[in-house]
Parts: sequence; structure tokens; C-alpha cells
Amino acid sequence: MSKVEDIIAASKLSELMNKKEEDKHGKTVLWILAVVGAVAAVAGIAYAVYCFFTPDYLEDFEDDFDDDDFDDDFFDDDDQV
Repeated sequence: MSKVEDIIAASKLSELMNKKEEDKHGKTVLWILAVVGAVAAVAGIAYAVYCFFTPDYLEDFEDDFDDDDFDDDFFDDDDQV
């Protein structure tokens, strides 16, 4: 019976060692994903702040023009319908 118990003990020991190695691998992947997620979150926040504080020059540019001001330049008084 001693040999059977030794084999069972050895198999349990090898299972425990393999489980610890798998846990280390899983924790490493989890840490890498956490770091990538944190960097992406900081980049997203920085972009949102940049977009919020950057003035919109195009909006000011479009307000300066009225279509009525330029219609008179292209038609003579006689050609208007």
C-alpha cells in the first residue's frame, strides 16, 4: 500500500505545482490588461479634456458670412428675375 500512497501523493504534488504555475500566468495576463486599460482610460480622459478646451474656430468663421450679402454681387439689376 505504501507505493500506491506514494504515487497518489506525487500526483497531488505535481497537480499543485501546475496549478500554481497557471495562477502565475493568469495573474500576469491580468496585470498586463489592467495596465493597458489604465493607459487607455488616461488617454481617453486627456482627449476629452483637449476637445472640451479647444475653441471651435469653424463655428465663428461660419457666423461671419450671410448669403444675402453675396447674392447682389453676381447679378446685375437688369438680369434679376
